Amino acid sequence: MIDFKKEVVSIIHEVVDSLDKEEIESLIEIPPNYDMGDYAFPCFRLAKIFRKAPNLIAEEIANKVELGEYFEKVENVGPYVNFFINKVKLTETVLDSIKEEKEKFGSTNIGKGRKVLVEFSSPNIAKPFHIGHIRTTVIGNSIEKIFKFQGFNTVRLNHLGDYGTQFGMLIAAYKKWGDMEVIEADPINELLKLYVKFNAEAEKDESLKDEARYWFKELEEGNEEALELWQWIRDISLKEFNRVYELLNIEFDSYAGESFYSDKMPRVIEEMEEKGLLKESRGAYIVDLEPYDMPPVLIKKSDGSTLYITRDIAAAIYRKEHYDFYKNIYVVASQQNLHFKQLFKIIELMGYEWAKDCVHVPFGMVSLEDGTLSTRQGRVVFLEDVLNKAIESTLKIIEERNPDLENKEEVAKQVGVGAVIFQELFNNRIKDYVFTWDRTLSFEGETGPYVQYTHARANSLLGKGQFKLEDRVDYSLLQNEDEINLIRLLYNFPKAVLDALEKYEPSIITRHIVEIAKAFNKFYNSCPIMTVEEDLKKARLNLVYAAKTVIKTGLGLLGIEAPDKM
Repeated sequence: MIDFKKEVVSIIHEVVDSLDKEEIESLIEIPPNYDMGDYAFPCFRLAKIFRKAPNLIAEEIANKVELGEYFEKVENVGPYVNFFINKVKLTETVLDSIKEEKEKFGSTNIGKGRKVLVEFSSPNIAKPFHIGHIRTTVIGNSIEKIFKFQGFNTVRLNHLGDYGTQFGMLIAAYKKWGDMEVIEADPINELLKLYVKFNAEAEKDESLKDEARYWFKELEEGNEEALELWQWIRDISLKEFNRVYELLNIEFDSYAGESFYSDKMPRVIEEMEEKGLLKESRGAYIVDLEPYDMPPVLIKKSDGSTLYITRDIAAAIYRKEHYDFYKNIYVVASQQNLHFKQLFKIIELMGYEWAKDCVHVPFGMVSLEDGTLSTRQGRVVFLEDVLNKAIESTLKIIEERNPDLENKEEVAKQVGVGAVIFQELFNNRIKDYVFTWDRTLSFEGETGPYVQYTHARANSLLGKGQFKLEDRVDYSLLQNEDEINLIRLLYNFPKAVLDALEKYEPSIITRHIVEIAKAFNKFYNSCPIMTVEEDLKKARLNLVYAAKTVIKTGLGLLGIEAPDKM
């Protein structure tokens, strides 16, 4: 596909040799509206070099440049030189590229030979998979898909929270009040009840906390009863979690959680000791990070048990040795910012230069209308309930509007789950937000169902118009402003995908495909397709095909399906 920005750079470089091509490219802007051109070159930087006012320099450049075949005009407006793309060339390059590359349009091979690990979701065993987990799960899933789309070899890691003092609590609680049959019937709810009860009782009786610590220590040391109970709790929890992953259509390459690294920690602690990083403090061992403006990190407690960060250090070293990653990405809430700064600094101090390849992708928190989520107090909204309710609501809408639709249940799942994911990925990931049922289940405005419906509408048009990919097309017939605006948005899709990759920000794609859907519907309403003469009909159907293809690709990168009928 023609890179029109690079063509602008070459044209300007011909007449302004005092700046190199990289400098020129960094200065080029996209004007706020297309009346001012597709690209603008500001001349402020040149004022000192030429000792002239920027508007005079802009006028000189506009008069000197030779446009060639890619631009239809150039004009100066004040201190800017504005370039207008040749619309026929734009249409040709976009529609031909999409016809050729189909759903690979926008992908590259920049990741060839590079392995990227994405750690996401990572719920705690025996605790509810609640609405708070949706962010890491769908943001991480999308980031992995974006990297894979750009040619990276990706590995999807679910670093389960299956270790730590909470298991001491659960084992102690089960031994006091648990009933295996009752728990097997409704695992997460019943384990949550035990966890909440234990925490409430421990507030009144401090000795219960000692009991929990005792059982976790026993688990670390391989006590047979503790291990059996732990394995059983892990297995029934994963069975529950997998129902949610199935609804979301998400799979993992590894479920190696914290427990997987328990036997890898002695080596790590020994290595830290050898490298002089550990300091004794009241029988415990810490790494002092005060010289780096961070609080000290507890690595090993006085009773010999380890902590979350110890296991994370062991995990990072294992991942480098096992996968030899190009990037090791952690999609974890912004509450853990300090934890990851400390983790990466310790790895760096251990002498591992690949610490710089570890990336924390933070995101904002979800709260309920009446306050924050709290597992200890049992204040949670189950993610499975949210997804099922979205599917049920969608099915009702389908029954009302299109009762004869084939595969109603399947489409209801695609649209209902898609609505929840799309809402999650529409705003910048770092923003906190309040979960409300109304907003989650709304299909009006800039939503997943709106974009999916646009895809289905385009698909229907292609069927009615008997579209054939191999038909010869006269692209010069596409001159309407609404056609060209849609083509511009399709042209910019590959850039949106690359921006999303560089910023670890799926919302860039979400918003871009909303704009494509809006532009498509505007084009659909202003440009007749079936009733025009044959050559124009073929050209417009090609544009319909291009929009449908890019919308499907964009939805796929978000982890959302694109139904052909709705």
